[in-house]
Amino acid sequence: MEDKGTFWLPPQASTTAHEIDALFNFILWASVVVMAGVTFYMVYYAWKYRRRSHADRPVEVHPSKWLELSWVIIPSLLVLVVFFWGFQTFVSAGIAPDNSYEIRVVGKKWLWEFEYPNGSTSVGDLYVPVGEPVQLVMTSTDVLHSFYIPSFRVKHDAVPNRYTTVWFEVKEAGEYQVFCTEYCGTSHSEMYAKVIAVDRGTFNEWLQTGGGGDDLPLPRLGEQLYTQQACNACHSIDGSAKVGPSWLGTWGEVRPFADGGSAVMDANYTVESIVAPQAHIVQGYENAAMPAYPNLTERQLAGIVAYIREINGDWSDEDAAAAAASDSTAAPADSAAVPAADPAAEPVPAE
Repeated sequence: MEDKGTFWLPPQASTTAHEIDALFNFILWASVVVMAGVTFYMVYYAWKYRRRSHADRPVEVHPSKWLELSWVIIPSLLVLVVFFWGFQTFVSAGIAPDNSYEIRVVGKKWLWEFEYPNGSTSVGDLYVPVGEPVQLVMTSTDVLHSFYIPSFRVKHDAVPNRYTTVWFEVKEAGEYQVFCTEYCGTSHSEMYAKVIAVDRGTFNEWLQTGGGGDDLPLPRLGEQLYTQQACNACHSIDGSAKVGPSWLGTWGEVRPFADGGSAVMDANYTVESIVAPQAHIVQGYENAAMPAYPNLTERQLAGIVAYIREINGDWSDEDAAAAAASDSTAAPADSAAVPAADPAAEPVPAE
């Protein structure tokens, strides 16, 4: 029978989700029963012992030891049940099996970065094999974040300068939403990620290719990376203001730096801004603190440059033909070229 979830919770997609749900439902319905009972007797006794005339006088009430014991013993038993049940669930959900597949997770403003044992990395998309326990070793490079997957009933903090762990085992292939549930700054609400659960064969293939994309035209690869690398969290493509400059309307423009220099936004400057974003800070964005992306390949960098050029109307059919004819891993020529970044390069002095 298909699991459609409940009014409160999404479908259970991990092997430990049912344990969390069972405890949640016990606390929920126990609270409902207690609240209903207390409310009923409050109303009933208010009506039964209401004052009917001015001659009415209160009747002496004798204490009942059994009644007093009941409202001490019953709540105590409920608390003990919740404590031991919760502790057992906490241990089960907190200790990963010995054969868990370990993935390193780094939270930073405002993206999630994942590093696999073979050195492959991804941003925004966490690929995991179905039916195998996966342990996440998490940390943060800036502020406190919290990694939350509602369908797995998994939530844990990523703390700067510390490592925390959490594990899960996905039951079925699919995509599952990840949220950051600890306020971490201006774009906290856009700090999303996805868990993409696939079979072991597809997972191994993804690990070997590092996410693929070699067969995509450069602008399409850049468009894909725009969301995969969480560029959309800080940079818009419609000219609207975000934490960082918009990608629309800036290509070919002179970018004034906070240190007094400036540079034209071209392939050189764009690549430098990606791999060494702190080399030159554009005026007005001194507090943006963009993270570096040193792991992007030359072709991925070229794809981002091509995508920015395309949305600014600077990507022609000739550029596309030249890029298609060139080696897919080499930098395209002239305006489509993406030379190696040189963070030490001197900026153009401001006029």
